[in-house]
Amino acid sequence: MSNILALPVLLPLFGAALTLVLGRLPRAQRAASISVLGVAVVIAASLVYLTSTRGPIVLWVGDWPRPLGIALVADRLSALMLLVSAVMTLSVLVFSVSSDRTELQSRTPVSIFHPTFLVLSAGVTNAFLAGDLFNLFVGFEMLLFASYVLITLGGTGERVRAGTTYLVVNLLSSTLFLIALAVIYAATGTVNLAHLSIRLGELPGELQAVLQFLLLIVFSIKAAVFPLSAWLPDSYPTAPAPVTAVFAGLLTKVGVYAIIRTQTLLFPDRHLSDLLMIAALLTMIIGILGAVAQTEIKRMLSFTLVSHIGYMIFGIALASQAGLAGAIFYTVHHITIQTTLFLVAGLIEERGGSTSLNDLGGLAGVAPVLGVLFFVPAMNLAGIPPLSGFIGKVGLLRGGIENGGWLAYLLVAGGVLTSLLTLYAMAKIWNRAFWRSVPASVRRRDPVPSSSELDSSDGSVLIATATSSRTNVITAGVLVALGLGLTVVAGPLYQYADRAAADLLDTAHYIRAVLPQGVR
Repeated sequence: MSNILALPVLLPLFGAALTLVLGRLPRAQRAASISVLGVAVVIAASLVYLTSTRGPIVLWVGDWPRPLGIALVADRLSALMLLVSAVMTLSVLVFSVSSDRTELQSRTPVSIFHPTFLVLSAGVTNAFLAGDLFNLFVGFEMLLFASYVLITLGGTGERVRAGTTYLVVNLLSSTLFLIALAVIYAATGTVNLAHLSIRLGELPGELQAVLQFLLLIVFSIKAAVFPLSAWLPDSYPTAPAPVTAVFAGLLTKVGVYAIIRTQTLLFPDRHLSDLLMIAALLTMIIGILGAVAQTEIKRMLSFTLVSHIGYMIFGIALASQAGLAGAIFYTVHHITIQTTLFLVAGLIEERGGSTSLNDLGGLAGVAPVLGVLFFVPAMNLAGIPPLSGFIGKVGLLRGGIENGGWLAYLLVAGGVLTSLLTLYAMAKIWNRAFWRSVPASVRRRDPVPSSSELDSSDGSVLIATATSSRTNVITAGVLVALGLGLTVVAGPLYQYADRAAADLLDTAHYIRAVLPQGVR
């Protein structure tokens, strides 16, 4: 049964090789990509069930004596993250497939997009299943390689500049990660997470603090925690809509997952709660103030992405079951909603010709369906009751009140203020892009080319583009419905998150699953 853990990593890698071979057969390439990620969704759903009923599942790769081998570990948290990431990557891929003949085909080499996207999916999966720090590093490097290719697809000057910033920042974090790995291995003789949980407690307190701080810096860069978040708003908005959506939905959450895993498992008695609370507060407030100041939709969404990472760090900083449960639930919510909003931003650009609020207007009248697709997840992001964003924020605020410290109360106030300012930012987009009349200086772009613009006499380009637009709208609609579905299943999902949080705090449970012989 444990062999199933290898499939979520190996299948996307196999699919990447297959789609690279099928580069000259675009239809076969698309079918292979969608099939691979569809199977990944089924496997992830199976792992959620298995970890809920049987406990953590462990696969040791290679015939090395434990704990020297590479361990893949699935527990409630990692299985849930696998399922959400698999659903999102599949949805974004379907959206991108329908865009192949438009933005992706005109400005990017599609034959490279599919294998690179699958490598990205494998990197995310590997990071969630990693049972040791070095394999986690490998997962991050797979992400870095694939995301750099995706962010610079098309080779435009704007994308190359954004990709350069992204690459430099992530190479810096990778270098720090390697340094942390070297120091940890020198001090403990292992990089296995379960083994480290035992051996780190035997080190002097000052050395533990240094190692914890090093890892926290590395993962905070990945998660875009203030003040290590300045790179994100300049990097994400330049990429095509599908790329930006999967980046916004998943990549920062891998960093959040790593913080949760290492803080609870490796340093259960040294939470750095005050430092994390201050970082969470600054991330929320400065991020949302940056969003309010923008006039470009993708940049606004990028700043709200940074801001709402603060909610997740808030839950981690509380170091309680209530706080961690709130952080897990909010992470699932945010992956879904943020991915949806960036895809809808791509539809806005397709329909209105721009994502600048200065160049948009009247979309509610000419594209009412698009208005609904934006409005629902926007209100969810702002935390309007009874949507899942409201439920997640209430859980986090309740955890802060239960903590009772002055920093926790300050974060509760900061969380409420951030939610109100998020509502203001979303209302600003709605008012200027959808509600007001079209500015006189703006000529609206047709949703599809006019007949005079077609190069082919049979109208095939017109038919293909119209079909792509409908498919994109349907895909975005499915994600909007999925976001609403989180509200419907909020009770069971929050109970699952609460049990996952209890598992995280019971480190002995994880250690026994990975090292049943109690290796020291």
